[in-house]
Amino acid sequence: MNGILYVIPTPIGNLEDITLRALSVLASCDFIACEDTRQSLKLLSHFKISKPLISFYSYNEQRRVKAIIEKLSNGEKAALISDAGTPAISDPGYVLVKAAIENSIKVEVLPGANALTTALVGSGLPTDGFIFCGFLKRKSGKMKKELEAFLNLEKTVIFYESPHRILRTVEMCVNVFGKNAQMCLARELTKKFEEFIRGNANEVFDIISTRARENAKATVGEFVVLISPTKTKYPERHT
Repeated sequence: MNGILYVIPTPIGNLEDITLRALSVLASCDFIACEDTRQSLKLLSHFKISKPLISFYSYNEQRRVKAIIEKLSNGEKAALISDAGTPAISDPGYVLVKAAIENSIKVEVLPGANALTTALVGSGLPTDGFIFCGFLKRKSGKMKKELEAFLNLEKTVIFYESPHRILRTVEMCVNVFGKNAQMCLARELTKKFEEFIRGNANEVFDIISTRARENAKATVGEFVVLISPTKTKYPERHT
């Protein structure tokens, strides 16, 4: 009988956000495939869970899939986790899930922490329709083209961005969507210094650029960028 592949979300900041079911599965599975064994050990040690770990990240996932599928085909139960959030959402996982399905191995996905939905609900932007883009293309021309494709959809656009590129990316959003498009940057979600920067695109750019000039460390942390091409407006700007 085949085993089971459990896809388990892990906290995006606050360790208390892990679910009781996630802890139960992690404690009972045969092994854990994880994005970074060092990062995962911190989480597992905190909850006193000790299991064999298999490194599974973007540069080795193709090579590791065969070995993991073989273990699952022999009846073992595996948990797949990433460093933070839900595996396969801008993190390794898709290739393994697809392979498990193709080999008639049961896949159970547990609900849990996810940065994009947390940011969307807290943004104040429309939630009835949205587009998630993961990380945008790095080259300016390709990024602009990607953003322009969403101009007429009237849905909230969501993507991830690193602190090193956030200023350039927000400026690009101003150029593509216009200075009055409603925008939100969500930073350090669920952590001590969690922050939502809300306003029109021009206001958000001014805030970020001022911070960058005054203190290079003021824009640390991964960002979730949300922008709405619709005419929805915040009642007032607040950060």
